[in-house]
Amino acid sequence: MNTCPSVTPPTIRVQGLGKRYAGAPVFENVSLSVEAGEFVAIIGESGVGKSTLLNCLAALDQWDEGCIDVAGTDLSTLDETARALWRRRHVGFVFQAFHVLPHLDVRQNVALPLMLLGQNDLADQQRVDDMLAAVGLSGLGQRLPQQLSGGQLQRVAIARALVHRPGLLLADEPTGNLDPQTASQIMALLLQQTREHRAALVLVTHSEAAAAQADRVLRLTVQGIAS
Repeated sequence: MNTCPSVTPPTIRVQGLGKRYAGAPVFENVSLSVEAGEFVAIIGESGVGKSTLLNCLAALDQWDEGCIDVAGTDLSTLDETARALWRRRHVGFVFQAFHVLPHLDVRQNVALPLMLLGQNDLADQQRVDDMLAAVGLSGLGQRLPQQLSGGQLQRVAIARALVHRPGLLLADEPTGNLDPQTASQIMALLLQQTREHRAALVLVTHSEAAAAQADRVLRLTVQGIAS
């Protein structure tokens, strides 16, 4: 695997990334960059590897060639343990299926990234409350996930992804399970919170309405990225 040359990078810098399954390319020669506070949407045909690309950016998936540098960290130089620690501190992930933990209440779900980082003092608890208020969930902290609507669950997921103030926010079809009105509200919330926290947002979507809000739209193909 190649490593990135030593230069001052934007928040994300991907060069010549390639991924194969059973010898067949999922994608190859993927290069892109995303600045802090920038919203980039990635679109493309089903099966072209959009979710796989997000997983590579989060160091959840291995890649076969190229390099990924996030805020000066070359991910190819990290072993699995170091990747997990890096991801815990620097990445927020919002999924289509929410992935909230059913046995934890809303407040505990949102606080989870801070707890994993060993942050649980009064200031951190206040940060959780402030984030619940920011996503419109004040007063719902004691509810369990099964007591919430789909839109409320996605708000929990956004709050959880942002509470530890990551530099990189990845969203995989975050409005795919929502009705159009709720989807519009969720996109507005996600974008507002991203701008406020100066995170680099990379969104994978099939939604034209969601992609239209991005600063840039990139199309992923097997051969690479087309803008």
